[in-house]
Amino acid sequence: MLIGRKRSILLFELFFPLSFLLMLYGNSKFILAFAFFATGVARGASSNYCNTKINEIATGQAWALNCLHASFAVGAFTYPLILMLITKNNDSSWVYACALLVVLGVITLVMYYLIPESAKKAASKEKTTTKDSQSDVFGFFKVPLFYICIGTLFFYLCAEQGVIGWMITYFKDTGLLPPNLAQTTASILWVMILCGRLLTAFVSTKVKKENLLPLMGVGIVVFFLVLISARSTALIVLGIMGFGFSMAGIYATTVSFAGDLIKKYSLAWSFILTTASLGSIIMPAIVGIIAEKLGIATGIASIAIVLVIDMIFIITLVIYVKRHPSSTAVSR
Repeated sequence: MLIGRKRSILLFELFFPLSFLLMLYGNSKFILAFAFFATGVARGASSNYCNTKINEIATGQAWALNCLHASFAVGAFTYPLILMLITKNNDSSWVYACALLVVLGVITLVMYYLIPESAKKAASKEKTTTKDSQSDVFGFFKVPLFYICIGTLFFYLCAEQGVIGWMITYFKDTGLLPPNLAQTTASILWVMILCGRLLTAFVSTKVKKENLLPLMGVGIVVFFLVLISARSTALIVLGIMGFGFSMAGIYATTVSFAGDLIKKYSLAWSFILTTASLGSIIMPAIVGIIAEKLGIATGIASIAIVLVIDMIFIITLVIYVKRHPSSTAVSR
């Protein structure tokens, strides 16, 4: 709001190549700590900007946001493989992977610079905005949809990061999967997330998102129960694939329900993103604490509680939207 969205994203994305340069040449633990902090700032700014930008282009359209999140999944899946190819069995080769990230950071910065901001359209919209909406910058706090979306995303991210963060450890420590196969479960999960997001993007053009979201909510609960209760390799892999496929479209589809809210209030998405993201920080820690005291199996099983709560929020969100259709069109 102070310096403009374009200047903001360019400023914070500059932290991306800078952070990896500091990792390469920094010789202090404080510099290294700042470098990791800077990658987080760049990542957060990117998520904020991209979701907001796509929402402006296709407001409230689940297919567009799922395509965006599919592109995130492509990066999350491919770079670990690139990292393996670069480093192989030589630990010191990490510097080449880090140097490649510096190059990718510069390319990303240039791409953000090239994205048009539609300044004339924005200026025209600002002139026609009512005096009341101009002064009510935090008006989204009065909209129940804002809190329901935060709850849905918060508990979804709790489950997502809880599983992603501890799944490999769970399979290794319990001996349910051989070490090499346990290591590949993360890649299997991301492949299914990518497929799920692309399929959700396609299906959401044919089926109402109010009908899709509950199906995804039921899917993550059912397949997670399969995942933690299975004892054969085939059923475990089925649980992983089903869980990744089911959870793939939940985040983007939930955001699409708040599309008009985000479009009207420039700070709404920042508050949703920041508050919901606390789930991805808190839950892995909770799983770790439980695992330390009661074992990794109990720690992973605790995620089932979070999934049930998220399912309740999903149902609440769908019911609210159906009863208050105007709430998803606050800016129209």
